[in-house]
Amino acid sequence: MPELPEVETVARDLRPVITGATIVDATTFWPRTIREVDPEVFSNGVAGRTIEGVGRRGKQLVLDLSGGAFLTIHLKMTGQLFVVRQGGHEDPYVRLALALADGREIRFRDIRKFGRIGLYLPDDADPFAATGPEPLSDAFTVAAFRRRLRVRKGRLKPLLLDQTFVAGVGNIYADEALWAARLHPLRTAPTLRPPDERRLWVAIRRILAEAVIRRGSSIDDYTAPDGDGEMQEHLAVYQRTGQPCPRCGRPIRRIVVGGRATHFCSWDQRLPAIDRPGARAILRGMSTPVRQSPPAERTRRAAATRRAAARASVGG
Repeated sequence: MPELPEVETVARDLRPVITGATIVDATTFWPRTIREVDPEVFSNGVAGRTIEGVGRRGKQLVLDLSGGAFLTIHLKMTGQLFVVRQGGHEDPYVRLALALADGREIRFRDIRKFGRIGLYLPDDADPFAATGPEPLSDAFTVAAFRRRLRVRKGRLKPLLLDQTFVAGVGNIYADEALWAARLHPLRTAPTLRPPDERRLWVAIRRILAEAVIRRGSSIDDYTAPDGDGEMQEHLAVYQRTGQPCPRCGRPIRRIVVGGRATHFCSWDQRLPAIDRPGARAILRGMSTPVRQSPPAERTRRAAATRRAAARASVGG
């Protein structure tokens, strides 16, 4: 699923292209793509509104519309956005299209149909009321991070994935940040000392910022309007089971935490003794460090083929 860097890249690609454009109609090909309202209500709600800004909150794209309304676009696993001329190539995977007054349209393409688009009017409840702070904002200081961390009791990996704790971090960058901070994913928050807290704060911000510069990680279906990302070529542990740790050379390990594949170096990211008894069941399922290509070449080729097909579908 696209995380903060990927969604930020999509927002930056779209911002100069669609800001100032007016939506004249919305065509829905998969009604469940729209949150809560039916397609006709959605179409009536966006028609005639001008796109005044393109931004991001957590893992969701936000299109600010005239009249105080806004759209949220959650790409989920396979969602993609393209801006094309109306009447272009037909694509069976397009779930919703926003027709613009200048003859273009914004296409939401989603093979697996998990993506969601919401329309919110000025009097509606804030859909981001429970979302945590933005980790790259100036307000996300180490002191603010510590205050949030010190009232939590859980393990670090699930905590970083909790969007009410911090916004935008997902499986890829949680693994990378924990490795960079030398913290075991099963370590619990109360065991962290002040230097540990600072290292984790620094790692989260540094890795996310680098990933934004590199346009995110095009590991599976993620691609942005202006092309793929390259952060996947610079990951230290994610999907590198059996590969040597960039720091110590020992093999990267894989466990499953909360249903999510988790990658780490068991030598560099030591689990404190106090946390070991509660982690034994998970660690028993730790994968044997058999060296694999990062990730398997067949998987990479299949994902690259899907991304190329997506771009070809819009004449790219």
